[in-house]
Amino acid sequence: MSDQAAIVVKGLGKRYRLGLARGRHDTMIDLIAARTRDLFRGSKEREEANGQEHFWALRDANFTINRGENVGIIGLNGAGKSTLLKMLSRITYPTEGSAEINGRLGALLEVGTGFHPELTGRENIFLYGAILGMSKAEIVRKFDSIVEFAEIPKFIDTPVKRYSSGMYVRLAFSVAAHLDPEILLLDEVLAVGDLPFQRKCMEFAKSLQAKDATILFVSHNMFSIKNMCERVIYLKKGQIQYDGSVEEGIARYEKDGQLGKLSWGRKDAPENWPIFLERFELLDEQGAERAVFDFGERVRMRLHFEVRESLRNPNVIVLFERSDGVACCNFSSVADGLSLDGVSGGTVAVELLTPPLKLVSELYSIQVIVRENGYQDVLCAQMASSFHVRHELYDMHFGVFHESGTWARGKGQAVPVVKERLYEAQ
Repeated sequence: MSDQAAIVVKGLGKRYRLGLARGRHDTMIDLIAARTRDLFRGSKEREEANGQEHFWALRDANFTINRGENVGIIGLNGAGKSTLLKMLSRITYPTEGSAEINGRLGALLEVGTGFHPELTGRENIFLYGAILGMSKAEIVRKFDSIVEFAEIPKFIDTPVKRYSSGMYVRLAFSVAAHLDPEILLLDEVLAVGDLPFQRKCMEFAKSLQAKDATILFVSHNMFSIKNMCERVIYLKKGQIQYDGSVEEGIARYEKDGQLGKLSWGRKDAPENWPIFLERFELLDEQGAERAVFDFGERVRMRLHFEVRESLRNPNVIVLFERSDGVACCNFSSVADGLSLDGVSGGTVAVELLTPPLKLVSELYSIQVIVRENGYQDVLCAQMASSFHVRHELYDMHFGVFHESGTWARGKGQAVPVVKERLYEAQ
């Protein structure tokens, strides 16, 4: 490992076992007996005898991360992101390959990892700090700073089983951060905290980077990835698909996520849904394919559904969600007067033309939901696509959208303000 390298991963892989032998019990005697039998069988015979299958959660991962780099690990659910971080933090041992770590490592992989629910916040600071490798003297010295950062001084002597998930993650992150790690691993934990705390954590992470610390950050929130990282590693089905710029990595991630099911929607497989979005077109008002729109432009969307059974008054809903998870607006076929009652079988196409976009400059995802009988059961819930709104002034400091008001100076009749063309859509 070179002096500049904080992490070097070579051929790293983790294989898990699916299923257990029927009637097997994992007592010590059973394990010894099973191990003895396995010694006299070949690998294929062992798998057949145990009735087991295997899958690779991660395989043949190779990369080097230098000191001071902030690297985002992105991928769809089941891509192997958490498995990778668990191997780097020595929680899980690899099936093959190696990972070399050069520096003091801190990891926050799950909310409240290392906490005991019956102990108070104060007691858990000492417990978790010790697990992370801090001495008692070091914890005592940093205790006030840990509590202040976590923003829970009134609850520090309350058992953590009474904490909300947000309080849990604030305290856990605070302890891990005050380890003063040279390498910090974060796995989606910031999604639990509120937006102000997420920003606080990002600022703290950037301060660590200024001290030449290395940060690996797993998240589905591309807003956080863009703010914290200058490089991404994109995993797909347990293998590295891309390692490079944030923009290109996010573009590949979003493309692979198109038409995928939304986590909060239906729990059954899409092939069992009564209706499914099989194709989505994102266009400008004239019908040309676009992914970047200027403030004030209209967006045209064509939705092609496969309908598998007769539907009662289906309501097609198109939702725009900002990259930080804020739901900005939605359009409803029922609310806007389009009747789709009685559609059944075959393919149905629906087109939506939005009003002039007044959303501020940012990245937005498009989610498509179909509900039965107006606003009843969810029939379909998918991620359709994403687009950017472009404007040189109106960004997130203006909120979610911007509309011009009518201003007047002093008393009397309002005088319309003439807007400068500088900020109008081109």
